[in-house]
Amino acid sequence: MSIAPLLMALSAVALLTSCSSDTPPSVNRGKPAGPTKVAIKHTAEKFQLYVNSQPFYVKGAGLEFGSPEKLAAHGGNTFRTWRTENGQATGQQVLDRALTNGLYVAMGLEIARERHGFDYNNPADVARQFAEVKAEVLKYKDHPALISWIIGNELNLRATNPKVWDAVNEISKMIHQVDPNHLTMTALAGIGKDLVNDIKTRAPDLDLIGIQSYADIMNLPRYLKESGWDRPYLVTEWGATGHWEVGKTEWGAPIENDSTTKAEFYQKRFEAVIRPDQTQCLGSFVFLWGQKQERTPTWYGMFLESGEETATVDVMHYLWNGKWPTNRSPRLDGAWLAGKTAPENIRLKPGQAATAKITARDEDGDPLTYAWEILEESRDLKDGGDLESKPQSLAGLIPSPNKPEITLTAPAKPGAYRLFAYVFDGKGGAAHVNIPFYVEAAAQAAAPNIKN
Repeated sequence: MSIAPLLMALSAVALLTSCSSDTPPSVNRGKPAGPTKVAIKHTAEKFQLYVNSQPFYVKGAGLEFGSPEKLAAHGGNTFRTWRTENGQATGQQVLDRALTNGLYVAMGLEIARERHGFDYNNPADVARQFAEVKAEVLKYKDHPALISWIIGNELNLRATNPKVWDAVNEISKMIHQVDPNHLTMTALAGIGKDLVNDIKTRAPDLDLIGIQSYADIMNLPRYLKESGWDRPYLVTEWGATGHWEVGKTEWGAPIENDSTTKAEFYQKRFEAVIRPDQTQCLGSFVFLWGQKQERTPTWYGMFLESGEETATVDVMHYLWNGKWPTNRSPRLDGAWLAGKTAPENIRLKPGQAATAKITARDEDGDPLTYAWEILEESRDLKDGGDLESKPQSLAGLIPSPNKPEITLTAPAKPGAYRLFAYVFDGKGGAAHVNIPFYVEAAAQAAAPNIKN
């Protein structure tokens, strides 16, 4: 049984008041008849983005299925997508909803990846993709919410064939021919000298690039200098520390930061790297304005599956507006299972009773409620943010999951698990933490590694 119905019940009323009452200035509340005109101008001092002839800085978020209404309410002005049709809404619906909320869209164009088997040495497949992308561009190019096109996402990840950039360049040239009002870019997994050389040589038609980096973003200024990228860029994904960048348990489970620690990292990374670069950086898209399963259901999303905002949303409100939201999410001070913390390699026996505890507080003085669940450790492990299935939630192991201290019964089946704790303030704010643990067979000496 999933905890999602319980979380939704706890939040049904609270979400009505979850957005701050501090409403940002409208980006463009009217409905202009024609397309928005976007340009980058280069002076001796800096690159400057202009939207309808006005200087513009991207206060953005990656938003596939999240709430544009909440993004606008918290002071964002733009969101990015990864494709035009996301399976739940058409590109037209996405753009219309953005316009209604005074937001701009950097629209993603789905470009095939080598790591998924696409062969850029096959001219027929490349030509077919070009025609499909052109049809998408022609369909949406005149929408007033559109600000730029993102031609592919992380096409360099696990890729060896540089011809992908020839294809990107041809698409960029086509866009500039049929749509002279908007920018073209591609979103890259990191940045380095060889990659920059490929982009400069094979895809010079791009107006700028997007750079995606997580904990390693602290090294971005050095990477830009070493790679020789001297043109404008956006940070198109950044946020939580990546699951490949953290410590692991002895059985290979990556240790996720709790929501309070994540928020502190968001603020530090923005203030240390993104905001200071007023020369080349045109803004950023924080990841992820919504929720998804990737290693865990809480790792990258800034919201819970049931819709509550976490402290990372508070931080972005502060960074975009210069003041904190009216309601702050709960803050975590610690979490323990069997008297140990997540990095301490917690091992239990099948059916063993163990105590777990979480300490939390609310800066607004709101009364807090709690929920707990046990999930199997994820084994549907994908690459590059590809779709993963949420692991099974185990029912009946926590008799009273609505307290800050609980007693659980370890699962009967040996293997890797995680204990999740959630804290709610009743006003749409939440905190979360999880602790990996391993259930050992009676005669088991060591747990096998989990493939990551």
